[in-house]
Amino acid sequence: MKKNAAAISSSTFSIRTRLRRNRRTDAIRQGLSETHLALENLVMPLFICEGCKESTPIKAMPGISRMSTDLSLEEIEKCLKLGLKSFAIFPAISDDKKSSQATEATNEKGLGIQCLKKIRDEFPEAVLYADVALDPFSSDGHDGLVKNGKIINDESVAVLVEMALLQAAVGADYVAPSDMMDGRIGAIRSALDKAGFVDTGIMAYSAKYASSFYGPFREALASAPKFGDKKTYQMDYRNRREAHREVRLDINEGADIVMVKPALSYLDVILSLRQRFDIPIAAYNVSGEYAMIKFAAQAGAIDGEKAALECLTSIRRAGADLIFTYFAKEMAQKMAALL
Repeated sequence: MKKNAAAISSSTFSIRTRLRRNRRTDAIRQGLSETHLALENLVMPLFICEGCKESTPIKAMPGISRMSTDLSLEEIEKCLKLGLKSFAIFPAISDDKKSSQATEATNEKGLGIQCLKKIRDEFPEAVLYADVALDPFSSDGHDGLVKNGKIINDESVAVLVEMALLQAAVGADYVAPSDMMDGRIGAIRSALDKAGFVDTGIMAYSAKYASSFYGPFREALASAPKFGDKKTYQMDYRNRREAHREVRLDINEGADIVMVKPALSYLDVILSLRQRFDIPIAAYNVSGEYAMIKFAAQAGAIDGEKAALECLTSIRRAGADLIFTYFAKEMAQKMAALL
Protein backbone atom coordinates (compact mmCIF):
# COMPACT_ATOMS: atom_id res chain seq x y z
CA MET A 1 0.00 0.00 0.00
CA LYS A 2 1.36 3.43 -0.93
CA LYS A 3 1.93 5.95 1.82
CA ASN A 4 -0.01 9.17 1.44
CA ALA A 5 1.78 12.48 0.77
CA ALA A 6 1.41 13.73 4.36
CA ALA A 7 3.02 10.59 5.75
CA ILE A 8 5.95 10.86 3.33
CA SER A 9 6.41 14.52 4.22
CA SER A 10 6.52 13.91 7.96
CA SER A 11 8.54 10.71 8.01
CA THR A 12 10.96 10.35 5.10
CA PHE A 13 11.16 13.76 3.36
CA SER A 14 13.08 16.04 5.71
CA ILE A 15 14.39 19.40 4.45
CA ARG A 16 16.41 21.46 6.92
CA THR A 17 17.03 24.46 4.65
CA ARG A 18 13.94 25.83 2.96
CA LEU A 19 14.71 28.96 0.97
CA ARG A 20 11.01 29.59 0.44
CA ARG A 21 10.73 30.62 4.11
CA ASN A 22 12.50 33.85 3.12
CA ARG A 23 9.97 34.48 0.34
CA ARG A 24 6.80 33.76 2.28
CA THR A 25 5.37 37.29 2.55
CA ASP A 26 5.91 40.57 0.76
CA ALA A 27 7.23 42.18 3.95
CA ILE A 28 9.84 39.42 4.32
CA ARG A 29 10.85 39.71 0.66
CA GLN A 30 11.19 43.49 0.92
CA GLY A 31 13.37 43.22 4.01
CA LEU A 32 15.70 40.68 2.44
CA SER A 33 15.98 42.12 -1.08
CA GLU A 34 19.59 42.49 -2.20
CA THR A 35 19.14 45.20 -4.84
CA HIS A 36 17.44 48.55 -4.34
CA LEU A 37 16.37 50.98 -7.04
CA ALA A 38 15.96 54.60 -5.97
CA LEU A 39 15.32 57.83 -7.83
CA GLU A 40 18.87 58.88 -6.99
CA ASN A 41 20.03 56.09 -9.31
CA LEU A 42 18.11 57.45 -12.32
CA VAL A 43 19.02 60.08 -14.92
CA MET A 44 16.33 61.42 -17.26
CA PRO A 45 17.46 62.13 -20.85
CA LEU A 46 15.78 65.15 -22.45
CA PHE A 47 15.62 65.97 -26.15
CA ILE A 48 15.71 69.73 -26.68
CA CYS A 49 14.49 71.37 -29.89
CA GLU A 50 14.40 74.91 -31.23
CA GLY A 51 11.41 77.22 -30.95
CA CYS A 52 8.91 78.13 -28.27
CA LYS A 53 6.08 75.98 -26.90
CA GLU A 54 7.22 73.27 -29.31
CA SER A 55 6.63 69.62 -28.46
CA THR A 56 7.03 66.89 -31.08
CA PRO A 57 6.27 63.29 -30.09
CA ILE A 58 8.90 60.76 -31.15
CA LYS A 59 6.97 58.00 -32.89
CA ALA A 60 9.44 55.26 -32.05
CA MET A 61 9.47 56.24 -28.36
CA PRO A 62 5.91 56.38 -27.01
CA GLY A 63 5.58 59.00 -24.30
CA ILE A 64 8.79 60.86 -25.21
CA SER A 65 8.92 64.14 -27.14
CA ARG A 66 11.38 66.71 -28.37
CA MET A 67 10.65 69.87 -26.41
CA SER A 68 11.69 73.47 -26.78
CA THR A 69 13.71 74.95 -23.94
CA ASP A 70 10.72 76.60 -22.26
CA LEU A 71 8.79 73.33 -22.12
CA SER A 72 11.90 71.48 -21.03
CA LEU A 73 12.17 73.81 -18.06
CA GLU A 74 8.58 72.97 -17.15
CA GLU A 75 9.32 69.26 -17.50
CA ILE A 76 12.38 69.50 -15.26
CA GLU A 77 10.38 71.37 -12.63
CA LYS A 78 7.79 68.57 -12.60
CA CYS A 79 10.52 65.95 -12.28
CA LEU A 80 12.23 67.79 -9.45
CA LYS A 81 8.96 67.92 -7.52
CA LEU A 82 8.74 64.14 -7.92
CA GLY A 83 12.26 63.77 -6.50
CA LEU A 84 14.05 63.14 -9.80
CA LYS A 85 17.13 65.39 -9.82
CA SER A 86 19.45 64.30 -12.65
CA PHE A 87 19.08 65.10 -16.35
CA ALA A 88 21.02 64.48 -19.56
CA ILE A 89 20.58 67.12 -22.25
CA PHE A 90 20.54 66.28 -25.98
CA PRO A 91 19.91 69.16 -28.42
CA ALA A 92 18.21 68.54 -31.78
CA ILE A 93 18.97 71.27 -34.32
CA SER A 94 17.60 71.87 -37.81
CA ASP A 95 19.45 70.46 -40.82
CA ASP A 96 20.30 73.91 -42.14
CA LYS A 97 22.50 74.51 -39.08
CA LYS A 98 24.46 71.30 -39.54
CA SER A 99 27.78 71.30 -41.38
CA SER A 100 30.68 69.02 -42.18
CA GLN A 101 32.72 70.83 -39.50
CA ALA A 102 29.90 70.63 -36.91
CA THR A 103 30.44 74.31 -36.14
CA GLU A 104 27.16 74.61 -34.23
CA ALA A 105 28.62 72.30 -31.55
CA THR A 106 30.88 75.12 -30.43
CA ASN A 107 28.44 78.00 -30.87
CA GLU A 108 28.07 79.54 -27.42
CA LYS A 109 24.81 81.12 -28.59
CA GLY A 110 23.52 77.82 -29.94
CA LEU A 111 20.66 75.69 -28.66
CA GLY A 112 22.67 73.21 -26.58
CA ILE A 113 24.77 75.73 -24.66
CA GLN A 114 21.96 78.22 -24.11
CA CYS A 115 19.57 75.51 -22.94
CA LEU A 116 22.12 74.27 -20.39
CA LYS A 117 22.61 77.82 -19.14
CA LYS A 118 18.88 78.40 -18.68
CA ILE A 119 18.41 75.11 -16.86
CA ARG A 120 21.33 75.86 -14.55
CA ASP A 121 20.10 79.38 -13.83
CA GLU A 122 16.56 78.15 -13.14
CA PHE A 123 17.39 74.98 -11.22
CA PRO A 124 20.73 75.17 -9.40
CA GLU A 125 19.87 71.99 -7.51
CA ALA A 126 19.61 69.84 -10.65
CA VAL A 127 22.46 67.56 -11.73
CA LEU A 128 23.21 68.17 -15.41
CA TYR A 129 25.02 65.85 -17.81
CA ALA A 130 26.00 67.51 -21.10
CA ASP A 131 26.54 65.31 -24.14
CA VAL A 132 29.88 65.79 -25.90
CA ALA A 133 29.71 64.45 -29.47
CA LEU A 134 29.45 65.89 -32.95
CA ASP A 135 26.77 63.73 -34.58
CA PRO A 136 23.81 66.01 -33.67
CA PHE A 137 25.63 68.92 -35.31
CA SER A 138 27.30 67.18 -38.25
CA SER A 139 25.86 67.00 -41.74
CA ASP A 140 27.64 63.63 -41.96
CA GLY A 141 25.92 62.24 -38.85
CA HIS A 142 29.12 60.93 -37.31
CA ASP A 143 30.49 61.50 -33.82
CA GLY A 144 33.73 62.89 -35.24
CA LEU A 145 34.80 64.97 -38.20
CA VAL A 146 34.99 63.29 -41.58
CA LYS A 147 37.86 63.60 -44.03
CA ASN A 148 38.10 61.63 -47.28
CA GLY A 149 35.38 59.29 -46.09
CA LYS A 150 37.09 58.51 -42.75
CA ILE A 151 36.27 59.64 -39.23
CA ILE A 152 39.39 61.45 -38.08
CA ASN A 153 40.38 61.24 -34.45
CA ASP A 154 42.72 63.99 -33.26
CA GLU A 155 41.08 66.88 -35.11
CA SER A 156 37.74 65.72 -33.72
CA VAL A 157 39.12 65.70 -30.17
CA ALA A 158 40.12 69.35 -30.52
CA VAL A 159 36.50 70.27 -31.31
CA LEU A 160 35.18 68.10 -28.48
CA VAL A 161 37.47 69.89 -26.04
CA GLU A 162 36.11 73.28 -27.12
CA MET A 163 32.56 71.97 -26.80
CA ALA A 164 33.20 70.63 -23.27
CA LEU A 165 34.71 73.95 -22.15
CA LEU A 166 31.58 75.82 -23.25
CA GLN A 167 29.36 73.34 -21.40
CA ALA A 168 31.43 73.67 -18.24
CA ALA A 169 31.27 77.46 -18.47
CA VAL A 170 27.44 77.45 -18.35
CA GLY A 171 27.25 75.07 -15.41
CA ALA A 172 27.23 71.44 -16.54
CA ASP A 173 28.04 69.22 -13.57
CA TYR A 174 29.45 66.57 -15.88
CA VAL A 175 30.53 66.75 -19.48
CA ALA A 176 29.77 63.38 -21.04
CA PRO A 177 31.88 62.46 -24.09
CA SER A 178 29.84 59.88 -26.02
CA ASP A 179 31.92 60.03 -29.20
CA MET A 180 34.41 57.19 -28.55
CA MET A 181 37.38 59.08 -30.02
CA ASP A 182 40.72 57.94 -28.58
CA GLY A 183 42.37 60.24 -26.06
CA ARG A 184 39.48 62.64 -25.63
CA ILE A 185 39.11 62.13 -21.86
CA GLY A 186 42.68 63.16 -21.14
CA ALA A 187 42.46 66.13 -23.50
CA ILE A 188 39.19 67.35 -21.98
CA ARG A 189 40.44 66.90 -18.39
CA SER A 190 43.60 68.88 -19.11
CA ALA A 191 41.64 71.67 -20.78
CA LEU A 192 39.05 71.86 -17.99
CA ASP A 193 41.73 72.06 -15.32
CA LYS A 194 43.73 74.65 -17.22
CA ALA A 195 40.60 76.80 -17.61
CA GLY A 196 39.82 76.55 -13.91
CA PHE A 197 36.92 74.09 -14.17
CA VAL A 198 38.47 71.68 -11.69
CA ASP A 199 35.07 70.80 -10.19
CA THR A 200 33.47 69.86 -13.52
CA GLY A 201 33.31 66.09 -13.77
CA ILE A 202 33.71 63.84 -16.79
CA MET A 203 31.35 60.95 -17.35
CA ALA A 204 32.99 58.94 -20.10
CA TYR A 205 31.00 56.74 -22.45
CA SER A 206 33.83 54.23 -22.08
CA ALA A 207 32.18 51.05 -23.34
CA LYS A 208 29.80 52.30 -26.00
CA TYR A 209 28.95 49.52 -28.40
CA ALA A 210 27.98 49.68 -32.06
CA SER A 211 24.44 48.58 -31.36
CA SER A 212 21.18 48.00 -33.19
CA PHE A 213 19.27 49.50 -30.27
CA TYR A 214 20.02 53.18 -31.03
CA GLY A 215 17.48 53.63 -33.82
CA PRO A 216 14.82 55.66 -31.98
CA PHE A 217 17.47 57.97 -30.49
CA ARG A 218 18.81 58.74 -33.94
CA GLU A 219 15.27 59.50 -35.06
CA ALA A 220 14.89 61.87 -32.11
CA LEU A 221 18.02 63.86 -33.04
CA ALA A 222 18.00 63.15 -36.80
CA SER A 223 21.60 62.07 -36.24
CA ALA A 224 21.90 58.83 -38.19
CA PRO A 225 25.15 58.56 -40.18
CA LYS A 226 24.79 59.65 -43.79
CA PHE A 227 27.22 56.98 -44.95
CA GLY A 228 28.66 53.79 -43.54
CA ASP A 229 28.28 53.01 -39.84
CA LYS A 230 29.99 53.75 -36.53
CA LYS A 231 31.91 50.52 -36.14
CA THR A 232 35.35 52.11 -36.56
CA TYR A 233 34.92 53.96 -33.27
CA GLN A 234 32.11 52.30 -31.32
CA MET A 235 32.92 48.92 -29.80
CA ASP A 236 32.31 45.50 -31.35
CA TYR A 237 29.41 43.92 -29.46
CA ARG A 238 31.26 40.59 -29.44
CA ASN A 239 33.95 41.98 -27.11
CA ARG A 240 34.01 42.20 -23.33
CA ARG A 241 37.73 42.28 -22.45
CA GLU A 242 38.14 45.30 -24.70
CA ALA A 243 35.72 47.17 -22.42
CA HIS A 244 38.19 46.71 -19.58
CA ARG A 245 40.90 48.34 -21.68
CA GLU A 246 38.65 51.26 -22.58
CA VAL A 247 37.62 51.82 -18.97
CA ARG A 248 41.18 51.55 -17.67
CA LEU A 249 42.37 54.12 -20.19
CA ASP A 250 39.55 56.53 -19.36
CA ILE A 251 40.19 56.21 -15.62
CA ASN A 252 43.87 56.91 -16.16
CA GLU A 253 42.99 59.93 -18.29
CA GLY A 254 40.77 61.42 -15.59
CA ALA A 255 37.21 60.08 -15.94
CA ASP A 256 35.05 60.43 -12.82
CA ILE A 257 32.30 58.07 -14.00
CA VAL A 258 32.38 55.46 -16.77
CA MET A 259 29.43 54.26 -18.79
CA VAL A 260 28.31 51.08 -20.53
CA LYS A 261 25.89 51.60 -23.41
CA PRO A 262 23.49 49.90 -24.13
CA ALA A 263 22.56 48.23 -20.84
CA LEU A 264 20.31 45.18 -21.18
CA SER A 265 22.36 43.23 -23.72
CA TYR A 266 25.54 44.14 -21.83
CA LEU A 267 24.77 43.21 -18.23
CA ASP A 268 27.77 40.88 -18.28
CA VAL A 269 30.00 43.82 -19.20
CA ILE A 270 28.59 45.94 -16.37
CA LEU A 271 29.14 43.09 -13.91
CA SER A 272 32.70 42.37 -15.03
CA LEU A 273 33.60 46.07 -14.78
CA ARG A 274 31.99 46.31 -11.34
CA GLN A 275 34.08 43.39 -10.13
CA ARG A 276 37.31 44.91 -11.43
CA PHE A 277 37.01 48.67 -10.90
CA ASP A 278 35.93 50.85 -7.98
CA ILE A 279 34.90 53.86 -10.10
CA PRO A 280 31.17 54.75 -10.32
CA ILE A 281 29.53 53.00 -13.27
CA ALA A 282 26.62 54.34 -15.32
CA ALA A 283 24.57 52.35 -17.80
CA TYR A 284 22.33 53.69 -20.56
CA ASN A 285 18.98 51.94 -20.89
CA VAL A 286 18.80 53.05 -24.50
CA SER A 287 15.95 54.08 -26.78
CA GLY A 288 15.54 50.71 -28.48
CA GLU A 289 15.31 48.93 -25.13
CA TYR A 290 12.68 51.45 -24.02
CA ALA A 291 10.74 51.08 -27.28
CA MET A 292 10.64 47.27 -27.08
CA ILE A 293 8.96 47.39 -23.69
CA LYS A 294 6.55 50.15 -24.72
CA PHE A 295 5.42 48.46 -27.94
CA ALA A 296 5.18 45.04 -26.31
CA ALA A 297 2.99 46.59 -23.61
CA GLN A 298 0.81 48.28 -26.24
CA ALA A 299 0.33 44.89 -27.90
CA GLY A 300 -0.74 43.38 -24.58
CA ALA A 301 2.19 40.99 -24.54
CA ILE A 302 3.61 42.20 -21.20
CA ASP A 303 2.84 44.46 -18.27
CA GLY A 304 4.96 47.44 -19.30
CA GLU A 305 5.31 48.97 -15.85
CA LYS A 306 6.43 45.74 -14.24
CA ALA A 307 8.77 44.92 -17.12
CA ALA A 308 10.40 48.36 -16.90
CA LEU A 309 10.96 48.00 -13.17
CA GLU A 310 12.40 44.51 -13.63
CA CYS A 311 14.80 45.67 -16.35
CA LEU A 312 16.00 48.69 -14.38
CA THR A 313 16.51 46.55 -11.30
CA SER A 314 18.52 44.04 -13.33
CA ILE A 315 20.84 46.86 -14.44
CA ARG A 316 21.33 47.87 -10.80
CA ARG A 317 21.85 44.23 -9.82
CA ALA A 318 24.62 43.92 -12.41
CA GLY A 319 26.44 46.78 -10.68
CA ALA A 320 25.41 50.11 -12.24
CA ASP A 321 25.30 53.07 -9.87
CA LEU A 322 23.47 55.32 -12.33
CA ILE A 323 20.95 54.41 -15.01
CA PHE A 324 20.17 56.78 -17.86
CA THR A 325 16.63 55.83 -18.78
CA TYR A 326 13.53 57.21 -20.51
CA PHE A 327 11.50 55.45 -17.82
CA ALA A 328 12.86 57.82 -15.16
CA LYS A 329 9.80 60.05 -14.87
CA GLU A 330 7.42 57.07 -14.88
CA MET A 331 9.42 55.49 -12.08
CA ALA A 332 9.34 58.77 -10.13
CA GLN A 333 5.58 58.98 -10.54
CA LYS A 334 5.19 55.37 -9.43
CA MET A 335 7.35 55.89 -6.36
CA ALA A 336 5.51 59.11 -5.48
CA ALA A 337 2.19 57.25 -5.64
CA LEU A 338 3.47 54.71 -3.10
CA LEU A 339 4.32 57.38 -0.51
